[in-house]
Amino acid sequence: MSTTKIALLTGGSRGLGKDMALKLAQQGIDVILTYRSQQTEAAAVVVAIEALGRRAVALPLNVADTSTFEAFFAQVTKVLADTFGTDKFDFLINNAGTGLLHPFAETTEAQFDELLNQHFKGVYFLTQRALALLRDGGRIINITSLAARVAYAGNTVYASVKGALEVFTRQLALELGSRGIAVNAVAPGAVFGGGAMPDTPEMRDYILQATALGRTAEPDDIGGIVAFLCSDAARWINGQRLEASGGVAL
Repeated sequence: MSTTKIALLTGGSRGLGKDMALKLAQQGIDVILTYRSQQTEAAAVVVAIEALGRRAVALPLNVADTSTFEAFFAQVTKVLADTFGTDKFDFLINNAGTGLLHPFAETTEAQFDELLNQHFKGVYFLTQRALALLRDGGRIINITSLAARVAYAGNTVYASVKGALEVFTRQLALELGSRGIAVNAVAPGAVFGGGAMPDTPEMRDYILQATALGRTAEPDDIGGIVAFLCSDAARWINGQRLEASGGVAL
């Protein structure tokens, strides 16, 4: 049976998720990554991981649709056995999702439900399903956002669901402590090209002016933090929110 550690990473075909997948592989971790529609891009990430000497598989998943989770985890179980020679994985990284920048007065119920399902309900029940396959002593990392701390116009839904995810992170850390599973949140600042942040000149200027380190972020600024939280050096970090924003609105 394989002794290599394995990460299940949602939303790994582009942006932040792609960089996380590559940083995990560079740390010697095999990766099961998911994609919603970017199959070609996800396949390219698999190839890149294999070039680093690690194993990887890409599976389709819509994290907003909880009715698909049973079939998804049946696939994960098969992949664990057939590709990795095991029945468990070690790290769950809840990353998948999109953003929304829209005035509160004009936000529709459909927009609200889509982000709620992606970033909170989907994460909640995907994590619940994953527990049977997650190894004791493993890690769960929820990708939240600077927006849960810093308010800016048009961000009521995204910021609210990311805030809920941060509360969930602390609660889950307490409940899973008996299994030795550490649960933390990584809260990136605005990452243009990362998949969730609307890329407008106004937003870029706002973030640039508000950031102590004097630049906007790239996906490469975030992936290494996730990989660190999956390392033995991070074993005593639990129930925490790690903001990676370069110092916004200090």
